[in-house]
Formats: sequence, C-alpha cells, structure tokens
Amino acid sequence: MTVHLPAPGLSALLNGPTPPGVYRLPPTQTPDQVAASAAEADWRVARLRLDGVRDKAAFLDRCPVDLEFPDWFGRNWDALADCLTDLSWWREAGKSRGYLVIAQDWAAFDKAAPDDARTAEAIFQEAVDFWADRESPLTVLLD
Repeated sequence: MTVHLPAPGLSALLNGPTPPGVYRLPPTQTPDQVAASAAEADWRVARLRLDGVRDKAAFLDRCPVDLEFPDWFGRNWDALADCLTDLSWWREAGKSRGYLVIAQDWAAFDKAAPDDARTAEAIFQEAVDFWADRESPLTVLLD
C-alpha cells in the first residue's frame, strides 16, 4: 500500500531529504499546487488524468496521451515499464532536477480496477527505484 508523502512534505521531496517514491498526494494540496511547486523547483511534471478510466485498456490508452509517450508505446504493461525506465522522450525537452507524475483520480481507478491499479503501482515503483540513484529521479504522486 502506498503511503502519504512524509513530513515535511512536498518541499522536502523536491529540494531535500525525502527520497523519490510512489506516494499519496498530500491531502492539503491540489494537483495544481503540486505541479506549480514542482515546476518552480525545476522538475518536469506530467499529469495522468484518470477520470473515467475503469480498466487496464483505458489506463494504457490514457498514458501515451497524458504522459506524452513516444509512438513506439505498445499499450501493455511491459511497454509502460519500458517508457518509464527510458524517459529519453522526456529528457529531450531539456534537463530537469527530477520527473514527477501526478496520477489524478487514482482512487476511482483503484476502486474500479484494483488488480490493474496494483499492477500499475508496481510498475511505477519499479521505475522510481530505477531512477532513484540517478541525477534526475522519478516520483509518482497518486491523487
């Protein structure tokens, strides 16, 4: 189970000691606030809008649009893992201090398709672990 972002919160994740991870969005902050703070801290932000997404197929259809995946994305779990551990398609836009994915409406997706949500969350965690020791880490916040 994913935990809430530990205190002192977002600022420590973007600028300090909190390690990258897959966390719940802080209940006191909106996705807009988080995205603005991350952009100010020179993090590349993408929002995965999961409103209306109720299964694996819809989730994998939404990823390439919202996360700006390359054309070679194959709309399967392996392709999701490949894109999230590559990130060359994001790095082309310039160097960032980190990469942040905000998965909006995660709770509704999790409720509608809990097995698919667990799989996606595991893939997110594997990608976060892959980037954790690199110059520009990846973090995923689930809203």
